[in-house]
Amino acid sequence: MSKIRFLIVALVLIMTAFSPEKDEMLSVFFKINKDVLENGRSYETLRDATNTIGHRLTGSTNGKKAEEFAFQLFKKYGFNNTKYMPFVVESWARDTVSLSLVPEESDNFVDFDVVALAHSPVSSHVTAKIVDCGDGLEPDFEKVKDEIKGKVALLNINIQKEENKGQKNLHRSEKTALAIKYGAVGVIIANAVDGEVLLTGTASVTGELIPIPAVCVSKESGKVMRRWIKDEQNILAVIDMRNFSRPINARNVVATLPGTSKKLKNEKIVIGGHLDSWDLATGAMDNGIGSFTVLDIARVFKSLNLKTKRSIEFVMFMGEEQGLLGSKAMAKKYAETGEIKNVKLMMNLDMVNNAMGFNASGNDELKAKMDELGALIQKVDANYKNMNHNRAGLHSDHQPFMLKGVPVCNPSGSFPVKAYGCYHANCDRIDLIDKDQINNNVRFTAMMLYALANMDELPAKFRSSEETRDFLIKQDLKKELVIGKDWHWEE
Repeated sequence: MSKIRFLIVALVLIMTAFSPEKDEMLSVFFKINKDVLENGRSYETLRDATNTIGHRLTGSTNGKKAEEFAFQLFKKYGFNNTKYMPFVVESWARDTVSLSLVPEESDNFVDFDVVALAHSPVSSHVTAKIVDCGDGLEPDFEKVKDEIKGKVALLNINIQKEENKGQKNLHRSEKTALAIKYGAVGVIIANAVDGEVLLTGTASVTGELIPIPAVCVSKESGKVMRRWIKDEQNILAVIDMRNFSRPINARNVVATLPGTSKKLKNEKIVIGGHLDSWDLATGAMDNGIGSFTVLDIARVFKSLNLKTKRSIEFVMFMGEEQGLLGSKAMAKKYAETGEIKNVKLMMNLDMVNNAMGFNASGNDELKAKMDELGALIQKVDANYKNMNHNRAGLHSDHQPFMLKGVPVCNPSGSFPVKAYGCYHANCDRIDLIDKDQINNNVRFTAMMLYALANMDELPAKFRSSEETRDFLIKQDLKKELVIGKDWHWEE
């Protein structure tokens, strides 16, 4: 390399390393870091909510209290433009449920602890033989297709069978949809967590009532059942349940930070997390940790008077647990008004803990930019791992936006093992949350959000319908979307 060329390259490197733009961004990152470490409120507000509200089930009195709690927090932080975005939802709530096993032509009933899965029928009484459907994947149902019709399907919440190792697991609602397709009259899903933990969640792919009862039993109960039906061929399951279902009004909560650029102010980044939770516990992990992170990021932006070229919408979604209902309503409204094309990025926080990187969800250019910005974050805190991923997934509030062409992403981290065991369970409480780790969510996500909201051009392009279809196929999501009745393209 010639001496002149060497000097030019060196000068470029120096200018890049010490560009005023990067220096200014780094200065803001340090301010964000200082504010959260000294004044962060995510843990405290989540603790207050779990103590004073309890669960946050959409459609319940508690759900309404949670909406009002978030609304008032946004207003307190200085978002005078905070608004409710109402939508109508079919509200499901559990009443009574029981599950017994009994040998045919016997009255020796054995009762099992059980919870109903959401969107099971309002009233159901089923007595039928049990068929072991393994992990509940389609090949598992194919193996028993000649015997499952008119029977109760017993299946795992996760993948356990050796022949299915390496296969992509399905959501419990998708497994239930397959059971219905193959003619089952009831579904028993065995949890995968030790300690007699019962799990709830929706069994419906559409958020509407399903025609058969679906219940969850503990891992230990599932093993007992399997041994019994293996030893004796004529074991009947007796499922009795009553539930409630009716249309009610629910509300997303939206606070907007207006953009300052004349050119970009109509563009927006939507950052959200679902505020609602199931009713077995107080939803600290799912998804208090995500939604209250978003609330505190909003506080940081106002506290530091941060300005961004494009607008940011901070959103508390309701109805996620019952079928992504709040985010579907918002994406549908934006599509109808044409505003969806102004949403240049949707950042979703669902069960994010101790964020140490980001998932660009199948966008190579965005992944490269996150790598670059992550290196800058590491100058603020060397403990930040900058571990970024690039794979799209489903089953949270980003999905309705992604299906309409909006690029999506999310921060990523990890929970302690004990916390994962409390997903959708009666142990999902504030003691699972570590204050320092939720503050990491706030610090690093706020930094990334600030940087992306101030880029002259985001490395993430809105996709046409055809481009979205091809993207979803490339990301191996078509099969799940077809099962979930959310594939919007002809076969």
